[in-house]
Amino acid sequence: MERARQITQDTYILPSSLVVPGLGIIPVNAFVVKAADPVLVDCGLHPDRTEFLSALEEIIDPSDLRWIYLTHPDADHTGSLHALVEAFPGVRVITTFVGMGMLSLRDPLPPDRVYLLNPGERLDLGDRSLVCLRPPTFDNPATTAVYDIRSHALFSSDAFGAVVQSPAEEAFSIPREDLRAGQLLWSSVDAPWLQSVDRSKFAATLNRIQDLDPDLVLSAHLPPARAMLPQLLETLFEAPDQPEFMGPNQAALSVMLREMTGSAPIEPKPIPTNGGVHP
Repeated sequence: MERARQITQDTYILPSSLVVPGLGIIPVNAFVVKAADPVLVDCGLHPDRTEFLSALEEIIDPSDLRWIYLTHPDADHTGSLHALVEAFPGVRVITTFVGMGMLSLRDPLPPDRVYLLNPGERLDLGDRSLVCLRPPTFDNPATTAVYDIRSHALFSSDAFGAVVQSPAEEAFSIPREDLRAGQLLWSSVDAPWLQSVDRSKFAATLNRIQDLDPDLVLSAHLPPARAMLPQLLETLFEAPDQPEFMGPNQAALSVMLREMTGSAPIEPKPIPTNGGVHP
């Protein structure tokens, strides 16, 4: 993990990243909103959980957390989820019915620790409301985004993410063309269904985000983006026209592993073609 830092008067980021050989760096962010009823948005990566909890303690006493807003139950959003739920009985996890079902397949949460919030509904945090909405792109059907009406920040989950070539604390410091290419690459990987969308309906989805007009876009997979919404939307509008992403095959993976380790990896045995019986 990188160091946690303050990004608005009452909002903090807990940043980490994943290095993908041959592609670049994928930022992985969680956030804390110090509202009257404090909320943690997502829970980071599982390998980072010890560092994540230490970083969280530098921002807030975790026992003061009232809510964990889980944008969706993918592994890069749930790293410290169960540790926090087990350690702090006063916190409840916000998700959807589908999200609750997905969590129950592996590590179910006690029903009384879950709060279901659907797009279009609001959550009262005492000094502000959070508005739940469906983000324009996603890779999990349980995904929701949330808009803080006090700070005008949109926590967009995977939407507006980008593969970057070097670490950056702010999205505006990434060269514009590099950000565009990284955002289009990310969308082709994370939301391959975009190639099949009705373009007019997708434009309407983007227009709804434009009408919301957040000052700050806080994606789980992009450095904080201040006053950059038009640029981000313009790029995302191009996403349905991008070619299908195709990852490395076994031969390319072997080359990558050789470059990483300096030695030839063990090649898998050929798949038998005679009914599964070797001669």
